[in-house]
Amino acid sequence: MITRRISRIGFIAAAAALSASISLPARAATPDTALVMAWNIDAISTFDPAQIGEVVTSELMQNTCDSLVDFDPKDESKAVPLLAKSWDVSEDRKQITFHLNTGLKFPGGAPATAKELAWSMQRVVLLGYGNAATLTEYGFSKDNVKERITATDDNTLVLSLDNPYPTNLILQAIGANRVSALLDQKTLISKEINGDMGNKYLATNTACVGPYKLVQWNSGESIVLQANEDYYGAKPKLKRVLIRHVAEPGTQRLLLTQGDIDIARDLSPDDLADLDGKPGLKVERVLKPQLFFWTFNAADPIFKNEKVRLAMRYLIDYDGLAKSVMTYLGVPRASFAQLGATGALDTKEGQPFKLDIEKAKALLTEAGYPDGFEANVLIGTLPHSAPIAQSIQQNASKVGVKLNLERMANAQLFARIRGREFQTGMLAWQTGVPDAHGNASRLVYNPDNRPEAKLTQIPAWRSAYQNEDFNKQVKAALLEGDPAKRNELYYALQKDVMQQGPMAIMFQMYNTVGMSGKVKDWTWNGFRVYYDLVSKYDLVSK
Repeated sequence: MITRRISRIGFIAAAAALSASISLPARAATPDTALVMAWNIDAISTFDPAQIGEVVTSELMQNTCDSLVDFDPKDESKAVPLLAKSWDVSEDRKQITFHLNTGLKFPGGAPATAKELAWSMQRVVLLGYGNAATLTEYGFSKDNVKERITATDDNTLVLSLDNPYPTNLILQAIGANRVSALLDQKTLISKEINGDMGNKYLATNTACVGPYKLVQWNSGESIVLQANEDYYGAKPKLKRVLIRHVAEPGTQRLLLTQGDIDIARDLSPDDLADLDGKPGLKVERVLKPQLFFWTFNAADPIFKNEKVRLAMRYLIDYDGLAKSVMTYLGVPRASFAQLGATGALDTKEGQPFKLDIEKAKALLTEAGYPDGFEANVLIGTLPHSAPIAQSIQQNASKVGVKLNLERMANAQLFARIRGREFQTGMLAWQTGVPDAHGNASRLVYNPDNRPEAKLTQIPAWRSAYQNEDFNKQVKAALLEGDPAKRNELYYALQKDVMQQGPMAIMFQMYNTVGMSGKVKDWTWNGFRVYYDLVSKYDLVSK
């Protein structure tokens, strides 16, 4: 088991300059001008929009680096202006022209223009890290990106597409994605090392236009965001967001009840049930487009057999776990398309499995493993990972399958999975769009299964799984112009993938928090948490 030293970090409420070390006596109330969170942030490895793939870092980036457009806080299916105040779409839907807000500035006051934004988006493709797939799947490449993402003047950005993709999907996938962050080109070029376009610098810094800026990151300890005084939009209501790394749910609960934090992000179902309804505290949740799944390495001699993978699905006690471990945390879901997405199967059809030991045994016998086998399962530090894995481990033993559980820090887990250094592993994946294509393009589609392709932000590639028929179906559904036919294509694909795919999807997750009653206007949807809209008030005076 991985253990960590959890330091007690408090925060100075005075309006003095932020010091390198922030400390406060235990049990102090949180500052009125800061939002203080406890969260397991051990997965953070970079703040480069071209490279990040972790949920924690994505949330931080969304609050430090504005994108071209945003998700409407009240309706995540709608795109609303952000960096771009408006946009025009050509009649053939192959060109989108974005008109940026005036007065854009980087932290520090330097002007920010469409020219830096074009460079920023080109940079994602040219670097070729995992998030390049967000652009390359729509026809952008290293050879054409400089001609197809252009700035015609300081306030106008043009995207030229190779196909008439659904416009709303493009706005969600590219416009509202971290790949459209407006980066400080001058700063990044000055920090360049061996042509990395500032990648090493962004491992520990941010350099973009957004409501907050990163001012401190102590790996494995804390994050400090500070309001950007040069922000073009409405200023954040709170001056700072302070995040403490706390891996243990019990410790988060203690800090919340003591008043040392405002928000606890990783509480267990028991903690949440106990806190729910208590005076001065509240629990809030929203269904998010994150799936928790058990992934299998299809290059492994055992798990390349689709009947083995299917048998594993019948060792999962979906209903039992939903009523125990996953209460407050998620709902059973086996389909790759999350509930709420365009093209998603409904609740019943999207979860056709149940615990069935006899069915699992029969499938293993058909696969040539009547006496079972032995395999490893990698898990991280999410509070539900261990109990889910232990439940499956017990069920697997009934069919002769010995599962060895190996727990590690999330950053290590992600590195192992992305490097294909695993037999099986349990982790979460969150799509960036409320459309079935979002997950189809990552959990199903694999354009290049070669190890050297290193498509680390495509879970299907991580699982060494490529199905050319599935690839064709994903492409066909993406470009289908008739909405009803497009949905039918996705329905059929979901059913096939549940039977043959490289991962057993188990739950769609809630974003759930325990919260102090001092917190006001906590605003979120499945795709965004809006730090800049949060405020606080004094409970005593109220």
